[in-house]
Amino acid sequence: MKVSKEINKLQMSKQYIGKRTPTAYYIHVSQLSSLSNEEQATIIKGLDRAGLKTDSEFNVLKLSNDLSSLSFLNYPKFFDEGFPELESSWHVDFKLDKCTFRTYSNSFNPPILHRKELLLSENHPQRECFTNLTKEAENLGLFKDVSRIGFRNQWEKLVNNEGYYIEGHQFVPLLNKDKSGIEQSGTYNEDSDESGIQRHRTAMVRYGFSAPIQSLMRLGFLDGDYSVFDYGCGKGDDLRGLIENDIEAYGWDPHYASDKQKIETDIVNLGYVLNVIEDFQDRVDALQGAYSLASGLLVVAVMLEYNNKNQSESFRDGVLTGRKTFQKYYAPKELKEFIEEHLNEESIAVAPGVFFVFKDKVLHQRYLLSQSRSHSFLKRANLRLAPRRTPEEKDKEKYEEYKELLETLWIQWIDFGREPTSNEVQNLDLLKKAFGSLGRALRFLRSQKNDSLLNAAGESKRNDLLVFLALELFKKRTAFNKMQFSFQRDIKVFFGNIGKARNDARDLLFKISNVEEIDRNCSKAASEGLGLLLPKKSLQLHTSLVERLPPLLRVYVGCATVLYGDVTSADLLKIHILSGKISLMRYDNFAEEAIPRLLERTKIDFRKQKLEFYEYGDEFEPRNLYQKSKYMNEEMESFAQQCTFDEQLEELKLFDFREYGPAPKEFLHKLEKQRWQVDKLSLIRSKTIPDIDTACGENYFYRNFIECGETQKNSGIENLPKNPDSYTALQELAQGLLDPIIDYFGSIELTFGFCSTELAKLIPGRIAPELDQHAAYELDQNNKIICPRLGAAVDFIVEDEDMMEVAKWIDENLIFDRMYFYGQKRPLHISIGPEMLQQVTLMLPDKKGYRVIPRTLKKGEFKEIDGNKIVPLT
Repeated sequence: MKVSKEINKLQMSKQYIGKRTPTAYYIHVSQLSSLSNEEQATIIKGLDRAGLKTDSEFNVLKLSNDLSSLSFLNYPKFFDEGFPELESSWHVDFKLDKCTFRTYSNSFNPPILHRKELLLSENHPQRECFTNLTKEAENLGLFKDVSRIGFRNQWEKLVNNEGYYIEGHQFVPLLNKDKSGIEQSGTYNEDSDESGIQRHRTAMVRYGFSAPIQSLMRLGFLDGDYSVFDYGCGKGDDLRGLIENDIEAYGWDPHYASDKQKIETDIVNLGYVLNVIEDFQDRVDALQGAYSLASGLLVVAVMLEYNNKNQSESFRDGVLTGRKTFQKYYAPKELKEFIEEHLNEESIAVAPGVFFVFKDKVLHQRYLLSQSRSHSFLKRANLRLAPRRTPEEKDKEKYEEYKELLETLWIQWIDFGREPTSNEVQNLDLLKKAFGSLGRALRFLRSQKNDSLLNAAGESKRNDLLVFLALELFKKRTAFNKMQFSFQRDIKVFFGNIGKARNDARDLLFKISNVEEIDRNCSKAASEGLGLLLPKKSLQLHTSLVERLPPLLRVYVGCATVLYGDVTSADLLKIHILSGKISLMRYDNFAEEAIPRLLERTKIDFRKQKLEFYEYGDEFEPRNLYQKSKYMNEEMESFAQQCTFDEQLEELKLFDFREYGPAPKEFLHKLEKQRWQVDKLSLIRSKTIPDIDTACGENYFYRNFIECGETQKNSGIENLPKNPDSYTALQELAQGLLDPIIDYFGSIELTFGFCSTELAKLIPGRIAPELDQHAAYELDQNNKIICPRLGAAVDFIVEDEDMMEVAKWIDENLIFDRMYFYGQKRPLHISIGPEMLQQVTLMLPDKKGYRVIPRTLKKGEFKEIDGNKIVPLT
């Protein structure tokens, strides 16, 4: 709901292209010609600074709104994948005259791109496809928590938790995902028919809630208020999961639960049933039978036609699989028409292949209301998902059969960084029995795995050995023939012999005094996401990342910490490139706080073996650590959440984070003044109630909105907001709308501001509290939101101004939610809210002038309106 001045200024300045954020915009390289001359000049300047010659190394640009910086981003599969991964980036900061390169080629959790259709022109041939994908993601509720969507692992987990996986540019129900050729479904009404079709064989064990159950969960129907019947429950995985989560649930299946009764419940799930019934009339009977049991809602889910990729034998209106099971693959339109024709009720698509049919109109209304209300107020059931097998496990029958043996062997192989020998392998006899020999087992395992991981493991092992041998030079050397067999084997595989290995280690050790080598390795580490680099000065990173540093830096750190011990007892490590020093910092609750406080700092001069210790508290004020994500890596837990926090804090434009950033007290004061607070790893709106004489903008105090209007002044009622969010909304209203209006038109008069429940009782029939947003975030006597639109509203008038001209200026230059225009000389109603609809409504009198008739305009229509012709001067 935040309305920042920066966005308002941007909206005033020009028409945008590309994907916008409060501080920057993204475009695809195909759109370069649509940029201004200034923007194109900035890009050319950036290419020169980054050392890039053509756009062959990148395909997306990110430009800051003030053109002070830009990034060249490379998404190799931009057009092939629905949410492509970032492979590399070049960030150019013109103010600092600095270019930073980052590669994600070896990352197990790279950033991904969403809403990519916005980067393309409206007439691009693939824009519609990309837009549809985004709409499906929105319908599934995947964009509600932005801290969970920016990186691959968190995104895939989120999608899977909703009951889907992504294939190309489509969301496919997990029950459809079966590379072994075994269809997954729910049920049927008989075990087989005269054709020998085995309907019950389509029911498989589900390793997580199915797509229709996920849809019910997402839309708030599994909060415990409704009973559920699973019509064709198969082996009962959904049913067990619902019962385990204290939801009243029942099920029936003709093969697996034929002894159970079909009973009426609030909700009936007909999940993946229709597609396995080969007889058309039987399908109709199943649909109507399930609907007859639903007192409130029927959920219908089927497999969609784009999942039918196997060359199967045609049978009736579907196909026969190799396992003698029938499958009917539906197009969404075909399914909708089938449901509506045979139930004579409207069906609503809620997810790919999932439709709702409401029998209870009150329930239907609740659903419609939930779709137009801010999602932050929807309660979702906290369901525990059962563990889910990966597609690879199901894809290879032999691998699955010997999975435990092979996984143990694989982990050992990765740990060694080389093929284990027969006297190093666990369960050797079992492997020989299963595969004939260890060599065959290793070859089979390699065929199922990724060679790149083996290569990386080998390189990592060699580096580990180099670091060990280099640091061993400081200690009493152990005779090679007295070392463990596995170590001797490592040396032979990676170096040939111990002499060669020790010579390489000695060469590595001598390089730690070479400043240029240290600087080069620090740059390499930073390019791989290992810490924050200040060129020629320092590299600062989380201590858990030290083991991933290049070997030279690991030796450098190892030499420096001989007197300190384990570096992971601290939180951050700073390598001073020029001075031969290292600093170690320990913070208060680093892992769980977005802005932890410094407790201890240790500086080590490893050349002199001198250690200096500083404790913060009484004598030295503990410093805050800002922008913590810069010292972390995308594979670390909570990295995505920390990134979201840091970006949100940066977008507020309240602080200068150069050097050490603001002092702790100054930081808290400025943050609270703007109604924000830090809660662990989140930046949230303030939960405090401010003094009403506190300024909420450049021109107003909260009191101005509270003691506003004729009725309040005459009654003397306190009219105080009770919800902290109401005060926040009033502040955003003042800063985002009224301050810019006053800057342009001069002083204005507020005629109606905040309206409490008590005040509303004194204005009967003249207002609509459930619609007008004057109640902000207040609750009624039943503890329910008074106005579901949320936000805040004010009525005002500008003396000696045509309010039509004022309204048109607002429409063209500011971001708002709703605006009601009553006349050229009458107060204007304006609001902010979560939706920011930019909606203009003319409140027109009828022909007799007795009654006001609202007329909501289409976007862009208001600027063509002539106020003199539609509204009398009253």
